[in-house]
Amino acid sequence: MRFLLSTTALAAIAALAPLPSAAQSPACTHTVGMVVSLTGAAGRFGQAAGKSVELAFNELNAASGAQGIAGCKLAFDLRDAQSQGSVAVDQARQLVDLKKVPAIIGGIISSVSIPIVTSVTGPAGVVQISPASSSPTLTRMAVEGKTNGWFFRTITSDALQGTAAAKYALDQGMRTLTIIHVNNDFGVNMLAEFRRAYEALGGKIVSITPYNAAQPSYNADVTNARKGDPPALYFIGYPGDGTTIVRTWIQQGGPQRFLLNDGMNAADFIKGVGPQFLTNAFGTSSGTTSTPSTEYFAKAYPAMSGGFDAGAPAADRAFDAGAILGLAIAHAGKFEAAAIRDSIRKVTEPGGEVVHAGPQGFARALQLIREKKPVRYVGVIGAVQFDRNGDITGPFRTWRITNGEVATVGQMTTEEVQAIQARLPR
Repeated sequence: MRFLLSTTALAAIAALAPLPSAAQSPACTHTVGMVVSLTGAAGRFGQAAGKSVELAFNELNAASGAQGIAGCKLAFDLRDAQSQGSVAVDQARQLVDLKKVPAIIGGIISSVSIPIVTSVTGPAGVVQISPASSSPTLTRMAVEGKTNGWFFRTITSDALQGTAAAKYALDQGMRTLTIIHVNNDFGVNMLAEFRRAYEALGGKIVSITPYNAAQPSYNADVTNARKGDPPALYFIGYPGDGTTIVRTWIQQGGPQRFLLNDGMNAADFIKGVGPQFLTNAFGTSSGTTSTPSTEYFAKAYPAMSGGFDAGAPAADRAFDAGAILGLAIAHAGKFEAAAIRDSIRKVTEPGGEVVHAGPQGFARALQLIREKKPVRYVGVIGAVQFDRNGDITGPFRTWRITNGEVATVGQMTTEEVQAIQARLPR
């Protein structure tokens, strides 16, 4: 893996260099691109994601032995998007134009993924798979032909997650709340989807306060959100800013009852706010409660991640993005964008033999691919299937923070969420 980053970014990801595989491997290398936020508001997401892809590629390389993945070993060229769309586009363009990569993993946040696909991967005909960009805008772009069929993501759209969050909030007795949301594509769309479901199901929103990321202080935003004495706060954003905002909310005397979006189930956030203040904090995340892949990841990832646990934001779905991409390259039999794109759906479609993450699962998957038999990878986030827009459908985990840790308390199926949506006014 090559690092072509600023000094700041390099310092942030010093622990991300991959370990050499002990298994015999081919002399050639298939290098894909990876453009994620290693610094900025979503920096911890990207750092965790980088380690996840490293783990997935190392395991695939080891499982492939001397035969390799489409004849070579897998590697990735990691670039820092700095949580900024313009920087991400520049890094993606270098990877595509100069390095000639046929696939890119990234970005993390939607406001980074959108300009990459519109300016680089879509026009160039390069596969892009995001582990964490959940904006419904990406679905609309696909429907309108703006992604040209090259974009995939291993996270469910906020069009589903907003509904799941609304239902869960009401199930916990949160019938009235205020909302603070990051003022970008992700925050605006998540707000819209949540609001549509929450109010239709009987919830009341006292006020809505947008905020801009990376401010030195959020006192004014929190003061505005606390007008009317709301009994609970729904925070939509990222762990970095979220730590400061929730701490400010508590310091100002706001009630310690919170609804949190996918990605806020982060150890850094819990530690930064203080677990004693988060005993009534609830949230939803896409993904299943447990699979053999989940169990494997829970043990393998912390051992090599340099400090991230298996629940780190974007870690699980980044692993699956890397695993699906690696298996798709093996299935394609060649390191070419169109063949990889077509194979992504082939390795996750129902009907194939189910395989899971880890040395044995990957070895079996690669054997099936060599024998030209159907395979279905069921990963850390569960069984997923990509639709024509590159979106996945899958279940949601409901969780709460207990004793300083995120505890899964239940699951909502896709069918349950879609049934709620069918009853909502248009």
